Amino acid sequence: MEHLFRLKQRKTNIKTEIAAGFATYCSMIYIVSVIVSMMTSTGMQEAAAFSSVLLASGIGCIIMGLLANYPVALAPSLGVTALFSTTICGRMGYSWQAGLCAVFFAGILFLILAVTGVRKSILTSIPAHLKYAISGGTGCFLTFIGLKNSAIIISNSQTLVTLGKIYDPEVFVTLFGIIVLLLLSIRQKKFPILKGMAATIVVGLIMGFFSRSEGLPRFSSELSFFPEQVTTFGAFTRGFSELFSSINVIIIFISILFVDFFDTTGALIAVISRSKLPTVNGEPENINRALISDALGSIVGAVLGAPSVSSYIESEAGIATGGRTGLTAITAGILFLLSVFLYPIFGLITDCVTSPILIFVGSTMVQQFAKIDWKDHVEGISGFATVIMMILTYSIADGIAFGFIIYGLTALFSGRYKEVTPLMWGMIGTFCIYFLMI
Repeated sequence: MEHLFRLKQRKTNIKTEIAAGFATYCSMIYIVSVIVSMMTSTGMQEAAAFSSVLLASGIGCIIMGLLANYPVALAPSLGVTALFSTTICGRMGYSWQAGLCAVFFAGILFLILAVTGVRKSILTSIPAHLKYAISGGTGCFLTFIGLKNSAIIISNSQTLVTLGKIYDPEVFVTLFGIIVLLLLSIRQKKFPILKGMAATIVVGLIMGFFSRSEGLPRFSSELSFFPEQVTTFGAFTRGFSELFSSINVIIIFISILFVDFFDTTGALIAVISRSKLPTVNGEPENINRALISDALGSIVGAVLGAPSVSSYIESEAGIATGGRTGLTAITAGILFLLSVFLYPIFGLITDCVTSPILIFVGSTMVQQFAKIDWKDHVEGISGFATVIMMILTYSIADGIAFGFIIYGLTALFSGRYKEVTPLMWGMIGTFCIYFLMI
């Protein structure tokens, strides 16, 4: 154990690491229901999606712990799942099998980029303000999904969208959940999302006694402590011909890579800076192994039937408890695997329970906007184009594409074209070709 995790060197012990893993698990378990609710919108069976998400999370955490020795937990990325469900399998019309096939090959590509070091070149070629715009824009997009799923915002033939009926039971429960999350967050309580989700479920169950609305949490009459067979295992192989039958495959790969890049890199940088991990030549020790672990987790997740896994900022809960090694991640991973037997409990978590979480998480992601110089025409206009087109096209991929193109145009028109790297011009050209051919 000492040789594998170097507990004494990092001034920790087995008991502390296990406690830290439990803290990380508690802070992240909410994500399972949020991810599953988005996956089922593509036609996946809920039980199968539930199993695949937990298995992918568990295996991803264990890979990270063993390979990189990082106290960082993995789970399917919110950003990639939103891209998978609303854009690839939604607006683009692909089946969920084809979507998983895209995730699988993007994972392989991500692994190659991580091993060869090309990943660093791509990240450094993208201006910082576009990275912030993509992250913050994804937060706005997740918030919009939460408002839409909860029926706080509904479609309207005249104005496209409008305010829903606040007195509907599902809307009432969602609003209650938002208020509780705000209260817990502002008062800096531990595990605000987990506690807020529990309180929302309780209120939803009470509302269920007075309403027959199908969207409210209810105990199933057929309780099974193990979900049905994982029908998503290997399903990505059935989407190969569909995925590669169109030029869209290029934009799909690029979009998955970008969103996964920013999710993983941002979370790793934030977590590592707080964990005081050893450094080598100024960089965190085993950082490439951490990126490789993330890529391997994505590949395994796609095989099991889940979108790309990513490092989660909630890992800070374990670090605050004292976690310093991969044993923390492995503990969280084992707990994720054991949670497969908790399916009846997760069945209580409906859209009106997950929507407040999407809205709350989205509101925290927009903090990235503060890092953009909005007075700068190049940064402000291209950043705004990225965000607004994500929301109005209901597509993270199209938002990224528009943002890149507008960045190239504003840099060109302002005489700052030399700031744009050759690799960036290549990506801008690719997006232009994509729009001309769809």
